[in-house]
Amino acid sequence: MKAWQAHLDDLAQRNMLRSLRDIDGIQGPWVELNGRHVLLLCSNNYLGLAGHPRLIEAACQALTDYGVGSGASRLVSGSMRAHHALEDALAAFKGTEGALLFNSGYAANTGIPQGLFGPDDLIFSDALNHASIIDGCRLAQARTVVYPHNDSVALEQLMIAELPRRKGRWVIITDGVFSMDGDLARLPELVALKRRYDTLLMVDDAHGTGVLGATGRGSAEALGCLADVDLHMGTLGKALGCAGAYLAAERTVIDMLINHSRPFIFSTSLPPAVAAAACAALAIIDSDEGRRRRNQLSANRDYFAARLHAGGADLLGSETQIVPILTGEPAPTMAAAGALLDQDIFLSGIRPPTVPAGQCRLRATLMADHQRVDLERAADAILKLLAPVKR
Repeated sequence: MKAWQAHLDDLAQRNMLRSLRDIDGIQGPWVELNGRHVLLLCSNNYLGLAGHPRLIEAACQALTDYGVGSGASRLVSGSMRAHHALEDALAAFKGTEGALLFNSGYAANTGIPQGLFGPDDLIFSDALNHASIIDGCRLAQARTVVYPHNDSVALEQLMIAELPRRKGRWVIITDGVFSMDGDLARLPELVALKRRYDTLLMVDDAHGTGVLGATGRGSAEALGCLADVDLHMGTLGKALGCAGAYLAAERTVIDMLINHSRPFIFSTSLPPAVAAAACAALAIIDSDEGRRRRNQLSANRDYFAARLHAGGADLLGSETQIVPILTGEPAPTMAAAGALLDQDIFLSGIRPPTVPAGQCRLRATLMADHQRVDLERAADAILKLLAPVKR
């Protein structure tokens, strides 16, 4: 215990100690944080659906129909009609033969590589992929080759070097939207490599699902290659306002995971009320309301990012509703986050190991129902705090 406490004390001294905060109420633009009314700029509730009446109504009806818990794993007695309805809706949404639910994005990204790839297979993974993908590659029996972030030229050179000893399947795994930088994968370039070298392509579109593309199908739709992705992973807890995750793919892939993915096999399934609410969220995304919400989110993002950029902030190449503001080191980062909270503006300071040393940042995430006046005040407050840091 003393050694652990010494470690925690050391983290605190280096501005690296993490702790929890409590939010009350629905995750909207403004929330109650430890009793204070604050502007929320660090939620993934991008379309504002977490408190939508149609999701609440669907969840309440499912609670009446199915109760709270599912009672077991899907392969025992925990597979309910609500789960199958959502999987069918997700498959239709992504244009695939099937889909499979997981309890979280982490469970999906650890369970998919482990369930599909073996010792003769090879995974090519982007250097900035989410931690859950990194852990999934570690848990898989396949060998992993990490390629420089968004560098398809370097990736091809690595693939050429691997050709002489190729045995099994190859797969390229990438985030669609990179969660800390807010930039997009260069999916058309990856599709070209996939075709040239006969590989599979897996895209984690946790931050693109529901948000990007003309109909909200995600980063691959936005970049014109939705049908070229073999393994569509996404989450239900961000733009869809619910919880859980999924993989959409060919039926053979789904059946393999049902039989071999340990996080799927050995987990009690999602509460059916969550599945019902996610179905309602997909229906909204496919409606005129969904289109309006996506357009408003895009407008909010463009306004906020443009104001920060005009003030000299380094946004690290962000192209999406994730807007990082480079601060450098932990101490000024956490000081800035604290100073913003004193002004009732809540966004997170991001430090190693989530990002590399020297790349600490304030990470803002935009929502469709943020108001322009609030974004203006927040951007101006951030720029004022950044001035001493830049000197």
